Amino acid sequence: MHDFRYVGSKLYCEHVPVESLARKYGTPLYVYSQRTLTQHFQKLNRALLPLDHLICFAIKANGNLAVLRTLNNLGAGFDIVSEGELRRVIAAGGDPQKCAFAGVGKTEAEIAFALRQGIYAFNVESEPELQRINAVAGRLKKMAPVAVRVNPNVDAHTHAKITTGTYQNKFGIAFEEVEGVYARASKLKHLRLRGLQMHIGSQLTEARPFIEAVRKVAPLVARLSSKYRFEFFSIGGGLGIVYQPALASGSEKWWSSPKAKRILTPEKYAHELLPLLQPLGLRVLIEPGRFITGNAGILVTRVEYIKRTGQKNFVIVDAAMNDLIRPAFYDSHHEIVPLTRRSDRLISSDVVGPICESSDFFCKDRKLPKVSPGDYLALLSAGAYGFVMASNYNARPLAAEVLVQGSAAAVVRERQPTAKLWEGEKVPRWLERQSR
Repeated sequence: MHDFRYVGSKLYCEHVPVESLARKYGTPLYVYSQRTLTQHFQKLNRALLPLDHLICFAIKANGNLAVLRTLNNLGAGFDIVSEGELRRVIAAGGDPQKCAFAGVGKTEAEIAFALRQGIYAFNVESEPELQRINAVAGRLKKMAPVAVRVNPNVDAHTHAKITTGTYQNKFGIAFEEVEGVYARASKLKHLRLRGLQMHIGSQLTEARPFIEAVRKVAPLVARLSSKYRFEFFSIGGGLGIVYQPALASGSEKWWSSPKAKRILTPEKYAHELLPLLQPLGLRVLIEPGRFITGNAGILVTRVEYIKRTGQKNFVIVDAAMNDLIRPAFYDSHHEIVPLTRRSDRLISSDVVGPICESSDFFCKDRKLPKVSPGDYLALLSAGAYGFVMASNYNARPLAAEVLVQGSAAAVVRERQPTAKLWEGEKVPRWLERQSR
């Protein structure tokens, strides 16, 4: 479920008409629903109540401080992949002791900073990384909590660019090698073997890959836990969402659509995995990102031109691939709807941005309501891997972000001023002399 819906002809976020936000704050504009964020977290939390568990929100999905504060206030931990993300947690009031630090390329500086902050665990991706963490911890006279990331070689059957659990991927240590790695790690004096971690991919919409991976890894966890007295088993994230349809028309509820009915819900997820996890007697960490924020956000854009060629109807908008790269990068589908419904007439359209790349599009040959210059459109399901993947390509400022709670709305990131685009850049003196 989410809290974007039509009231009459107007699209609302909770109790706020989205068009009022677009007119007040300009476009492109990200809009998030706090109620949706809260409900998604609480739904997953309830489903996992039979387990001692910690939900570590994957900051890579959405790092806005207001989003992080919302989840922190609900009791979330955080899955981080950089010093910058850990600093975001701290800035949002989060507890480093509820943070798991993932990623294949942790630098010595990042490791040292995380150790000083007292993070819960490093999810370690290689033996050289174990040795580096041990060395840094030794210099700091600390014990570093670690969990090896096992690669179970399980195909998640998701997009090739977001699968992470097979031997073709850069992540983790091969299943067959993990016991030997722990044996060698146990001899490193500054490591605390706190648990084991896995993650097989993102946007998984059925239980089977999760079941296959947990079933394969659970006996390994049990053996290692008996030797090294583990505290936790992290099963990663990957719970998918409904992108199509993300919003139904008329009196129909979107969650009653056939695709929404088949989606892997927290209840189904827990029903399948609890019997495999409970016998381990360990704390279970889960690292969702998209599930919590994906359908909690939209990207609002303004129609600038309608361009008709002999074969195409182009709807040219002011948002671009630098604002939301998923369609260009993954060929991802985002539902596109008008903020004000004026016409039932559908026209096959390409919605495109102003960037000088043919890949700068949000949809191609899609039946959309007829729109005119000045109208506003919403790209739904943009709350995950949206703003966090934005760039300044073509010298375009970053969009503003707004959080809605009930009838209230607040800017949680100001639109980037154009002059900030070159802030920090300097022209060397010899170039200044040459221009005189």
